[in-house]
Amino acid sequence: MIEMTIDSIRVSLMNYQRVVILKEKEAERYLPIWIGPAEADAIAVKLQGVTVPRPLTHDLLQSVIDSLGATVSSIIVSDLRNDTFYAKIILNVDSEVMEVDSRPSDALALAVRVEVPIYAEEAVLDKAGIILDKETGKPIPREKEAGKAEGKGKEVSEEELKRMSAFYDFINTLDLDDFDKKRKS
Repeated sequence: MIEMTIDSIRVSLMNYQRVVILKEKEAERYLPIWIGPAEADAIAVKLQGVTVPRPLTHDLLQSVIDSLGATVSSIIVSDLRNDTFYAKIILNVDSEVMEVDSRPSDALALAVRVEVPIYAEEAVLDKAGIILDKETGKPIPREKEAGKAEGKGKEVSEEELKRMSAFYDFINTLDLDDFDKKRKS
């Protein structure tokens, strides 16, 4: 597993779809995950420190977990099948570890509330991770990237690469001019 951070939440200018961009904590690989507008807002509200008058759904989830005496230890973006990401919320319940299936967007919204580490399985990063060209800010095509990452992870089949081209096409529609710039709160 690779530790990730939430780099940003972006909106495609072509179709207004939201994408949360995770970044490897110790490297320059990014993982874009499409999410719904409500989940994007739930993540952004917490990251920006905005106070809401009533608890959001993810605040309720945190409250329920706390009330049951459990704690969240981490979340994992665990799989990518048929263009759908999967995640797990890792809970500590009575000194036992419990995994709860989740959409990544909900797991991320919870993770920012309870301030726990976010991880991604290497296989997910092999399929959907991107490296950006430092000059253009655009994703480096898989063929060029493969030469840089030899020996890391498993090979991704031609069929998977073809299916994942939709992710590259989507990333290419995002405005990434300020991608590397850190925002000041």
